[in-house]
Amino acid sequence: MIHFSQSLTRLIGELKKLPGVGERTALRLAFHILKSPRLGKDLAESLLEVHAGVRFCSVCFGITEEDPCCICSGERDETVICVVEEPQDLLAVERSGAFSGRYHVLHGALSPLSGVMPADLKIAELLRRLEGSSIREIVLATNFSVEGEATALYLGGLIKPLGIKVTR
Repeated sequence: MIHFSQSLTRLIGELKKLPGVGERTALRLAFHILKSPRLGKDLAESLLEVHAGVRFCSVCFGITEEDPCCICSGERDETVICVVEEPQDLLAVERSGAFSGRYHVLHGALSPLSGVMPADLKIAELLRRLEGSSIREIVLATNFSVEGEATALYLGGLIKPLGIKVTR
């Protein structure tokens, strides 16, 4: 078995923690970073910058450097909220250009078998946003998975009694 330096072994171990990165890919990435010293420095700086400056919007829980985010503070339709599971889902909907309202990011989907319950998601925050607001429609844009469908069904049951239109 080949033994690498402690720091290289650590780098490979950290890269393997990324989704979709196994041992071989982590090894290739680590050696690529070693061959390109500027890349390693730039990567390290960007990681530190992201952790220092990026946070969740206090309104929609999307990713932002300014609070509230540009979507929540911009000229958008305030009467419609699109509920998505993850920040990357918000970006996908936004890239489509098909939605001009506001968003709410749940940060996951209900999955009792995996231990993800309503209290683990930003559902209470969504319900607080709806209290006494002018919101007339909630678009449930959760993923078409068992967990996403369960989450949409659960949210629909909570929101419909409030007199707000729920669409999927």
